[in-house]
Amino acid sequence: MQVKNSTKSYESVVNMERPKRRKPKRPNIFFRTLLKAVSAPDLIATKFKVQKTGMEKLPKNTAALFLMNHSSFIDLEIAASILYPRPFNIVTTLDAFIGKDWLMRQIGCFPTRKFVTDIGLIKDINYCIKKKNTSVLMFPEAGYSFDGKATVLPDSLAQFIKRLGAPVVMIETFGAFHRKPLYNELKGRKIAVSAQMRYVLSPEDIERMSVSEIHGVIAEQFSFDAFRWQQNNGITVSEKNRADGLQRLLYKCPHCSSEGKTVGKGIYLECTACGKKWELTENGFMRAVDGETEFSHIPDWYEWERACVLRELDDKSYFFSEAVDIYMIVNTKGVFRVGDGRLEHTFEGFKLTGCEGQLNYTQKSVSLYTVNADFYWYKLGDVISIGNMDALYYCIPKDARIPVAKVRLATEEIYKKLKNKK
Repeated sequence: MQVKNSTKSYESVVNMERPKRRKPKRPNIFFRTLLKAVSAPDLIATKFKVQKTGMEKLPKNTAALFLMNHSSFIDLEIAASILYPRPFNIVTTLDAFIGKDWLMRQIGCFPTRKFVTDIGLIKDINYCIKKKNTSVLMFPEAGYSFDGKATVLPDSLAQFIKRLGAPVVMIETFGAFHRKPLYNELKGRKIAVSAQMRYVLSPEDIERMSVSEIHGVIAEQFSFDAFRWQQNNGITVSEKNRADGLQRLLYKCPHCSSEGKTVGKGIYLECTACGKKWELTENGFMRAVDGETEFSHIPDWYEWERACVLRELDDKSYFFSEAVDIYMIVNTKGVFRVGDGRLEHTFEGFKLTGCEGQLNYTQKSVSLYTVNADFYWYKLGDVISIGNMDALYYCIPKDARIPVAKVRLATEEIYKKLKNKK
């Protein structure tokens, strides 16, 4: 997927008009049917099936909060199919509105910014459910999963559910991650896709439960593992490009500890520093071509990388500083390249400078439980995004080998440390 982008001066983008907040639009039956219709070809191609558990407890005319794991673009198509004809609004990132603001609002989307405190979002969801009696679809992870497991959820989610008091339903997908994994540059695979829709919390449950108990329930719902699911169910990925781009996720060699030297190509991941080579097998395991297989399970490798980042934080050696291309989003008119700069990340937070000295933006770690690090962002490159409600800055390292996944891991571990200090 691509996005409308162009080059403008930093000054001209900063001075652009910001979008005014508008109340979400309740999608009418025409647009609900249209969304279901355009979703049908992909679902037919993937032999999509859905299993529903406890959904008889949710009356057809009762608005609910639908939480869904985020693995692929097909997630929205799945929701459009299985929720039809129930009216629902969709919490959507601002960049998805670029060039198609009108259409996105007609199908029920309303914008927010990833990993940015947005008080208006709470008001919008309340408006949909309590004023318009329209359900809301939300991807609380906000970003696609890197390793097929749930990404970190905001601490405020359980508290918000408690205050909202609406029924909560979980939609979990199976096969969506493997169909077009982000690390693989969304290259399509022939994988069947299915989903489970589970009634999780009633208003009565929410009333009697504490915030911590609600958090426990939601955490359990987001305890999936796509690679383990593949292995346990004998799912085969036979495409010969299945390891392409795997270095985005598995950026550190467990044999020699080099970083940014792994290369995923074909069915193999190889470290160019020490020469060690692993095969990504058809059934989802990593297997060393020669010698010991350090990690046969990709999420275990990723968690080892997290532990390595944590050690760097503990011994105060962690430091990220890279030359970047800077893109900005301030409204739905486009993505604008505004110049070159440098992005730094330390325990204190992020610092972005550039655009011939015009840009000097900082963001403290205490405000970031994670960061918007993404692979193959709109085909422009791997990206790290920071910002606020006024402007979003998308930083693409000039060296394409730089692992943005490490910055996401570091951001999460720094936040945990700050939270524990409190």
